[in-house]
Amino acid sequence: MPTIGVNRDDLFKCLGETYTEEGFDELCFQYGIELDEVTSEKEQIEKEQGESKAIGASDAVIYKIDIPANRYDLLCMEGLVQALKVFLKKEPAPNYRCVAPINGVKQQINVTPLTQQIRPFCVGAVLRNITFTKEGYESFIDLQDKLHHNIGRRRTLVSIGTHDLDTITGPFTYDAQAPADIQFVSLNQTKEHTAVELMELYSKDSHLRAFLPIIQDSSVYPIIRDSKGVVLSMPPIINGDHSKIKLTTKNVLIEITATDLTKAKVALDTIVTMFSCHCEDKFTVEPVDINCHDGTVMETPSLSYRQETVTAGNLNSKIGVDLKAEEIADLLTKMCLRSEVTNVEKGEILVTIPPTRSDVIHACDIVEDCAIALGFDNIVQTFPRSVTVGGQQLSMKMSERLRPELAGAGFTEVLTFSLCSSDDVGKKMRQVGKEMENLAVQISNPATLEFQVVRTSLLPGLLKTVASNRKMPLPIKIFEIQEVVLKDGSRETGARNERRIGAVCYNKLPGFEVIHGLLDRIMQILEVKWESNDPKYKDKGYCIKSAEDPSYFPGRCAEIYVRGKAVGKLGVLHPEVISNFDLVCPASALEINLESFY
Repeated sequence: MPTIGVNRDDLFKCLGETYTEEGFDELCFQYGIELDEVTSEKEQIEKEQGESKAIGASDAVIYKIDIPANRYDLLCMEGLVQALKVFLKKEPAPNYRCVAPINGVKQQINVTPLTQQIRPFCVGAVLRNITFTKEGYESFIDLQDKLHHNIGRRRTLVSIGTHDLDTITGPFTYDAQAPADIQFVSLNQTKEHTAVELMELYSKDSHLRAFLPIIQDSSVYPIIRDSKGVVLSMPPIINGDHSKIKLTTKNVLIEITATDLTKAKVALDTIVTMFSCHCEDKFTVEPVDINCHDGTVMETPSLSYRQETVTAGNLNSKIGVDLKAEEIADLLTKMCLRSEVTNVEKGEILVTIPPTRSDVIHACDIVEDCAIALGFDNIVQTFPRSVTVGGQQLSMKMSERLRPELAGAGFTEVLTFSLCSSDDVGKKMRQVGKEMENLAVQISNPATLEFQVVRTSLLPGLLKTVASNRKMPLPIKIFEIQEVVLKDGSRETGARNERRIGAVCYNKLPGFEVIHGLLDRIMQILEVKWESNDPKYKDKGYCIKSAEDPSYFPGRCAEIYVRGKAVGKLGVLHPEVISNFDLVCPASALEINLESFY
């Protein structure tokens, strides 16, 4: 959970009320946040840097408050104060709105096609006639930093730049250029540097060096200029010094570049709604036209409100209370979700979700806010209406029954990664083609090449485990009972889990008889008898039938049938599969779908 530090006296002044430490802690609890620590600037510096560094530091009391990770609107003093005032019914929720410029001409940002190579999206907004105090200015900078770390994932997804609009001239251009062609005076510097020189300069900066790898290896760097060629920023690294924000700044241009457009819009909505309270015309924002590289025009921010209809009966059943629709509407309004009862008989409530509440994406989020506003400690504990007895799932019961038996058969249990590379389940196992691609669930933004897909088989993980332990004495006999994930268009999630058992025997000889013996033992434990030749026993037990599979040696593969249904395969692995996993000895393997047994 992110933590914000706010000056206690300033907070109480903004709230218009003074609390004891216990009283404010209770208020935080009621709102669903937590007062984590009471400290001061001096105490913090002494703790982190020593007493000598704390000389002259302020003794003002600082409240450290834990904020839910999805509540970006509470990451600054302005948002926290606004939310608590509405919660305490001291004032209604603000009505945020976009207004046209006085001269009727909106600022524009032109996005060039080259930006698609590095950070494809850009959004912007203008805050007019803003008045900064020292505290408000510091809060403005601090919110940007917190958004960078949270929704921006350390600037990889979202990077925010803020500029004094009166020092620059639109329209602005968001472009991408070769590093050697970029030259400007960066923030708090006195002379010009090229982008190459800046990367070298900031490689020694304790704060900025962590962000350099985001663009360092690219052939082009993103850059934003005004109509006169003045550089506003080189996202996501540094802003230009020419347009830096000061306490005297009256008009602020906010530009956000991103690799994720949705997150960019959320970050923009958050920062403009939080600080529009300092504008002369409160809670108003001037939109900016984004002229996209494909010729389309996008106006940002939209500051759109959306509506959701919920029923009192549904909320009551989920929370475990008995509230009237009017009471629920009042509780939700306290959470900045303006609500009104539209149908008293049916208990229907129309909930308006403001642009500050990007965390409300489903009706269950509204239920949660209602429970928070009511107070979890006000929900009366009751016994369940139905008496049930907890029991172990059949799949887990079967797995726990098999594990000691397989260990007793001389196999060692291993636990492998659920994610693997696409080559592990495809090329290395000789499983290629569209059929394999249609089975594997792809990871959209894999951290490494080793974690590109969710495994569709247990065997790659087992073979990688053998490869990591090939210096151990032979034979190496291992097994795993875990789940694989397969695409399934009939499921709501588009995929399904399937619990399987996989085993590998790695030795100087293939050891097919060892794997076959293990299969017989598994069937014995599961009380599935061998299917005899007598027709009356057909499809009532288990048997194996010759089969072909690219992963197995030709003529050394069999399909396992249980009660007439194919449940898995066993056999001697193909020599190419063995060499693909850096192994030198032959191996036999089996893999069975345990869900076919229940």
